[in-house]
Amino acid sequence: MLKAVILIGGPEKGTRFRPLSLDTPKPLFPVAGKPIIQHHIEACVRIKELKEILILGFYPPSQMQQFVSNMQNLYDVNIRYLLEFTSLGTAGGMYHFRDQIRSGNPSAFFVLNGDVCADFPLQQLYDFHAGKGDRALVTIMGTEATRQQAVHYGCLVLGKNEEVTHYVEKPRSYVSTLINCGVYCCSMEIFSRMGAVFHSKQLDYNSLNNGNGKDSGHIQFEQEILTPLAGTGKMFALQVNNWWSQVKTAGSAIYANRHYLALYKNTHPERLANAGQKTSEHSQGSLICNIVPDVHIHPTASVHPTATLGPNVSIGPGVVIGPGVRIRESIILENAVIKDHTLVLHSIVGRGSQIGMWARVEGTPSDPDPNKPFAKMENPPLFNNDGRLNPSITILGYAVSVPSEMILLNSIVLPHKELSRSFKNEIIL
Repeated sequence: MLKAVILIGGPEKGTRFRPLSLDTPKPLFPVAGKPIIQHHIEACVRIKELKEILILGFYPPSQMQQFVSNMQNLYDVNIRYLLEFTSLGTAGGMYHFRDQIRSGNPSAFFVLNGDVCADFPLQQLYDFHAGKGDRALVTIMGTEATRQQAVHYGCLVLGKNEEVTHYVEKPRSYVSTLINCGVYCCSMEIFSRMGAVFHSKQLDYNSLNNGNGKDSGHIQFEQEILTPLAGTGKMFALQVNNWWSQVKTAGSAIYANRHYLALYKNTHPERLANAGQKTSEHSQGSLICNIVPDVHIHPTASVHPTATLGPNVSIGPGVVIGPGVRIRESIILENAVIKDHTLVLHSIVGRGSQIGMWARVEGTPSDPDPNKPFAKMENPPLFNNDGRLNPSITILGYAVSVPSEMILLNSIVLPHKELSRSFKNEIIL
């Protein structure tokens, strides 16, 4: 038997994802029509021996309950949300809930960070881990990055037989181009390592009363468990070439959207609107709209036949799209209304937002450099050194209203704003 643990953090995390995370917890933000962590759950469910998925975080249960019960009804595995009483770090939560993870005596468990998106090769990871026998405490899924970008991630150095001989989290200088994907397969013996760290911290805590404001149970998996394990012969890494990306900023959500839509071709072709002109199952062959693949349209959305969508567009539930609208490389969230002949490029339109007629909403993509092999998403800060807004995708928060014939370029609009003019490179507070 196997289990999976998905680490989702809490509301004070994911600040770079604002304003989208102001009304939806970041792990539940829809990418390719499904919440980010539903993609994790779907990857876990494909493994036959996997019987339970535990979601760890400190979001209020009221925000997670509905999602968990929906997932429970949808999939044939036990799914539970375990609430941390405070932020306990990437390993502290697992140690705190060790009895829940260990119950039923699983042979191993997966750990997935909630802010990564990938074509998760979990079966391959488990087979590799099991193949190392009792020696392996942790197997890390690793991937190649560029030399410049690798320092923003955990870097691994491999010895013989894929053993990790050196591990540094976000090093100050170049260590290796092999990086940690935030996806692991762990043996049960890892809890004794966590326990040793926990008890040494309790002693320090009682003698020093650490002044950093963190709970004494706060343990970081990468720095406090993985780094000491490197070179002991108990930690291994499986290098994969599958697509992988972090979702730190809203711009990376559009990049992830594109890749998940492409993966649907093999995994869930029924979620994609067909190329060309699609007919609806309810009407007598009336055209839905022109599609440039890949596009996901929620069944409850209403799209005018003369609209053109794609490539890489996700349309959420209850969305209304008027005649002649053109949308590409964008995510339109539930109950948004886009009126006639409006153009939306590289943007995210928030829930319940309205865009008038003949408007133009456009952002700048922040995709990885296509000319560099292994390049990852750049997650630039909001402002550059001159104090100007870095060009980014355009984001409309919840219930924003854009009047007709306005242009919105590279701007971020916070919730409940009614715009009265055009904006360029601005944050509208």
